[in-house]
Amino acid sequence: METNLSNDQEETILKELASKKVIQLKYFYKHLFIYTIVMLLFLLKEYTTLPVNFIPIRYLNWVVMIIWSAVVAGSAIDLFASTKIFGQEWEKRKMKSILEKKYKKQKWE
Repeated sequence: METNLSNDQEETILKELASKKVIQLKYFYKHLFIYTIVMLLFLLKEYTTLPVNFIPIRYLNWVVMIIWSAVVAGSAIDLFASTKIFGQEWEKRKMKSILEKKYKKQKWE
């Protein structure tokens, strides 16, 4: 599927995509930093006798940490591996499929 976009339009689209990607990366790295700190505090609470039993840490348990770990892993897969799995070829095939369904007229005889 070919497009007739000028260089300025293509550059604007690429800048918007790059901006969205940078925002996603920034959010992911902030989330990963907080997750790492909380995971360290949780491990200290579980495996040492240090007094890290203050209010927010007191309510952390294995279930919360497992769910949070799954969320972080899912975010990483979505951010880094989804472009490899759902790359440009997949997008082109999917776009072609959707357009064919849209313009295809079903005849009942």
